[in-house]
Amino acid sequence: MPGRASIRMEQEAAAMPKGSAPGIDPVPDYAAWRKGVAGVLAKARRVDIGELPDDPERLLDETTYDGLTIAPLYTRRDERPEQPLPGAYPFVRGRDATRDVHRGWFVCARIAESDAAAANRAILSGLENGVGAIWLPVGASGIPVAGLGAALSGLLFELAPLTIEAGIATDEAAAQVFSILDGYSAQRRADIRLTLGAAPLTGAFGGVADIGLDATVELARRAIARPETVRAIVVCGNNFHNAGASDAQELGAAVAAGLEYLRALTDAGVDLADALGQLTFRLAATDDQFATIAKFRAARQLWARVAHVCGAPGFGGAPQHAVTSAAMLSQRDPWVNMLRTTLAAFGAGVGGADTVTVLPFDSALPPGELGVSRAFAERMARNIQLLLLEESHLGHVQDPAAGSWYVEDYTAELAAKAWEFMQELEASGGYRAALDSGLLAERIAATRARRDADVAHRKTSVTGVNEFPNLAEPALSEAARQPGSVARYGAAFEALRDRSDVHLAAHGARPKALLVPLGSVAEHNVRVTWIANLLASGGIEAINPGPLTVDGIATAASESGAPIAVLCGSDARYGAEAGAAVERLRAAGVGTVLLAGSAKAVSALDDSQRPDGYLAARIDAVAALSELLEKVGA
Repeated sequence: MPGRASIRMEQEAAAMPKGSAPGIDPVPDYAAWRKGVAGVLAKARRVDIGELPDDPERLLDETTYDGLTIAPLYTRRDERPEQPLPGAYPFVRGRDATRDVHRGWFVCARIAESDAAAANRAILSGLENGVGAIWLPVGASGIPVAGLGAALSGLLFELAPLTIEAGIATDEAAAQVFSILDGYSAQRRADIRLTLGAAPLTGAFGGVADIGLDATVELARRAIARPETVRAIVVCGNNFHNAGASDAQELGAAVAAGLEYLRALTDAGVDLADALGQLTFRLAATDDQFATIAKFRAARQLWARVAHVCGAPGFGGAPQHAVTSAAMLSQRDPWVNMLRTTLAAFGAGVGGADTVTVLPFDSALPPGELGVSRAFAERMARNIQLLLLEESHLGHVQDPAAGSWYVEDYTAELAAKAWEFMQELEASGGYRAALDSGLLAERIAATRARRDADVAHRKTSVTGVNEFPNLAEPALSEAARQPGSVARYGAAFEALRDRSDVHLAAHGARPKALLVPLGSVAEHNVRVTWIANLLASGGIEAINPGPLTVDGIATAASESGAPIAVLCGSDARYGAEAGAAVERLRAAGVGTVLLAGSAKAVSALDDSQRPDGYLAARIDAVAALSELLEKVGA
């Protein structure tokens, strides 16, 4: 029997407004929250609260590369109508109404072997250890076509979907696989799911050789006639992503390419429903988890709309294969890539991808660069997904993000922007015309340039690269320093680190810069930490002798032997000591004297006492660090 205190708490709880709890004030209304935001912003910006706009929260908005606005808070004001259940047009919540929630998505392994026997061992080992689908490169990028039989020996085709990737050998590889399936015993042939991987249109953008479009149409005809569930075509949206495309550009270009395939198939007499059944979409998943969730939901909505406009809305649920982004992977501090791919796999899984492939964390490096085996890297990639599925239970709920005002709004806005980009490509004459004219490449290059600028100005962080770098990690090999085809986010900073590695090998030490902390620790600590981090991102070692008086500067400069020095302190301290510090450093032979902060802090000084440059927030760090490396001969 409950005591008096328990009874009193129950009575108080019953009298409270819905959503509140004992001892906790009711949730404030929107106006009260907005007033609180205004108070914080006014204090942070050091302005009167009356100077802020009526909707001060808009100052916290962020804008994506597609021009979409991400608000700081979403409420019922942003609510959208509930989408239909999975398996129904427009398939936003998933294309499969009866998806096995105990399995979730398919964990797909890309078998990077050139020997058929080794590939077979990798396939069977993967299937025994949590892999549920196989992605097998054939021909120039993988095993010989003639080795397909040996590589696929022991595979239970009805349990593990198979995707082949054979490029110009796709016809030959498909014939080989069909021959294997003709001799395979299965009760239900339709349960065997096979993707032949023909990708001539998106491959052309990525410079990947493939069979022609006419040959792809003929291959699709053969696929349609098979008793198994066979899809001949993969629309590789990740080719656009790896070149620098935004999410809407990746989706819009993929849909435009899909439309081109549909036209080719139906012009050749293929039934529309059969033509729609020949396409699979492969898209990139990044560590921006909410963007990734919205991307896969929006992608289904886009293709469903295409099918609807064409007159077959019930056949618009194309399978989605998510591959973790190669562009987001770093060569420096590559272990962080495990965290990036975990977030990407999470986003793709929650977003409803049918199949997910996690690239090994060392994929941006040559094999063996880190001294770890391929088996270890692939096991980590596989276990990331198994942890999400088996321990975090992400697959137990279909479309768990549904109903989130943020995700629903992001999905709808992204779909609209991607449709707009697709229409731009269509207006230029279609996908092939946009490809041939350079329009598609031009639009994507512009987005890449904006992203590169954000990374260079450290507006966008790449952990371990332009933020919190580990300057003590081993130098990379010459092979790792060669430029690749993927527009990796941190590549410009990593090129600076490469120059530092070359200097280290030639001189036995990295380029150095002397930090000159002025005043107390409280005055200089923030800027000392910031500058050391900035310099390290360019491969420059910061020498910190501790707090210095003006009289001690010459000794510190002489002992360090550094040709560069950076003054670090408060603006007030700069006004009192920066001029004398600059003079002492130059007299000690320091060739370049910089100041952590803006020129405004020393505007009252004579020209002879002013630093040679300024390192402030949002500078083009790549350009500034490159210039410093040049000064020390790196």
